[in-house]
Amino acid sequence: MDVLQGINMKNLSSQAMSPKALICVLLTSMLFFTTNVISAEPKVTTYVEVMQKNVHLNKSTVEELVTLKGIGHKRAQAIVAYRQQIGAFKSVSELINVKGIGEKILNDNKDRLKI
Repeated sequence: MDVLQGINMKNLSSQAMSPKALICVLLTSMLFFTTNVISAEPKVTTYVEVMQKNVHLNKSTVEELVTLKGIGHKRAQAIVAYRQQIGAFKSVSELINVKGIGEKILNDNKDRLKI
């Protein structure tokens, strides 16, 4: 409030904004809006890149495993548990030994899976 003590609020509220000032405000707000829209675009690209990234069965975390088609948190946790109990996967096809994962999920993700 100390900053506003020297300002006469009655005079400030009764003055109309000049057309030049109004245009300046509008253009500035459009600039900020456009910048935010443009800066949001790489997030979509990043998501697409994540969905195409290889997933290593012996190294991936639950968060990385859930990017696979048909793999939610429960199945991802089952993959990690299998890896901890049985040991490292020797082949991609061994994934079907994990409870809840069948041929369809394996085939849907075969191009992205690595050992």
